[in-house]
Amino acid sequence: MELDLFARRSDYQWEIPPHGAMRVPGVIYADETLIRAMDHKVYEQTVNVACLPGIVRAAYVMPDAHWGYGFPIGGVAAFDPDEGGVVSAGGVGFDISCGVRCLHTGLTRDDILRVQKPLADRLFQCIPAGVGSSGAIRLDSQEMDAMLAGGAKWAVERGWGEPADLERIEEGGRMKGARPAAVSQQAKKRQRDEMGTLGSGNHYLEIQEVVAIYDRPAAAAFGLIEGATVIMVHCGSRGLGHQIGTEFLKQMAIAAADHGIILPDRELACAPIQSPLGQEYLGAMRAGINCALANRQILTQLVRQVFAELLPAARLSLLYDVSHNTCKVETHRVDGRMRELYVHRKGATRAFGPGHPDLPETLRASGQPVLIGGSMGTGSYILRGVAESEELAFASACHGAGRAMSRHRAQHTWHGRQVIDDLAARGILIRSPTQRGVAEEAPDAYKDVGAVVDAAEAAGLARKVARVAPLICVKG
Repeated sequence: MELDLFARRSDYQWEIPPHGAMRVPGVIYADETLIRAMDHKVYEQTVNVACLPGIVRAAYVMPDAHWGYGFPIGGVAAFDPDEGGVVSAGGVGFDISCGVRCLHTGLTRDDILRVQKPLADRLFQCIPAGVGSSGAIRLDSQEMDAMLAGGAKWAVERGWGEPADLERIEEGGRMKGARPAAVSQQAKKRQRDEMGTLGSGNHYLEIQEVVAIYDRPAAAAFGLIEGATVIMVHCGSRGLGHQIGTEFLKQMAIAAADHGIILPDRELACAPIQSPLGQEYLGAMRAGINCALANRQILTQLVRQVFAELLPAARLSLLYDVSHNTCKVETHRVDGRMRELYVHRKGATRAFGPGHPDLPETLRASGQPVLIGGSMGTGSYILRGVAESEELAFASACHGAGRAMSRHRAQHTWHGRQVIDDLAARGILIRSPTQRGVAEEAPDAYKDVGAVVDAAEAAGLARKVARVAPLICVKG
């Protein structure tokens, strides 16, 4: 993008001054290199989000931003229901509660390398992945509604995990206010046999080595040491979340005029928070969040079963689970007073700082773990929330590297077999049901995750704790 579109507030903060129908400024956090590389659509979408009714303070954009449906991926916006604020299905996205879960293994790199190939093969056999993948679990209508209301707590109660897991999951593993009745039968049908599956696209399960520590006190609080290995699971609400997004976007687009809402872009379809449609969507979306939390919980137990077979000394305890496609009711200080806001994060992660009451006691002193997924050939990062982020972007941070190239272009640039062979030569084993999917997710199709994380830290959004590098990746 052209830099003259912005008022430069610092080396890492770029403001779009209000103009036209904008109600608030747009603010992008990035260094000069990252912002120049962003496509112009990010600018247009940020401007459009800033036009929505009831938006508070600014429309924020994270350093990994690229254009998405309605909101940019990496977009954050908060709305006040008392000022006509809206909820937008496009501001949450189709993959509701897509997120990352990180598990300790209690094992070293050498432990993994001793069984690297059979472990990769067995994980691939036991973790359904890819478009249309289905699992061994079949939910009848009663259990479907129980899962949508109960989330990870439902899964643990049925033997998929341990009660201690729930303490380390956002919302305690269960999003309150879910309304299974607001979820269509078609959405439930799509999810009936998809529980415990990774799905496709950028979803993955990785075994990773901790290769660098940046913040030793926080690393100690998180239980991270160099040479140890962790597991990251990245997935969401599968077909159910996509169906919820599709259906409510259509309803909101049709109803916008009845609510006096002029949409700068049809993809920003929204409804007043207090309206029946807004409440119906929130109930369905929260059920979608519970679906994703339950899905990651089941996947965790499947991974534990594989490790019990091949590495029985492993102790797979949960570090944290956090979502990055949500709308959450949160209390934030704005203009000197506390206000209850509906915070949309689309491709952005909640990053509460030290002392926040919503964090478990074991993590409260250090701040929330912020899990940043990279590409399968580079690495990922574990950060922690900082107090400053509250004022900068409603306690939000980036969620990943961010795409630098479309999937279509990546398919025509790389061949999946070559990507797999190149990574194997570097000691990274890839398992995927499709070589096309591997080509779409080639490491160079993404931005430099290190540059994104450095920009997030320099901007004050979160602080680096550790970097992890992949040893095994099961790709959706």
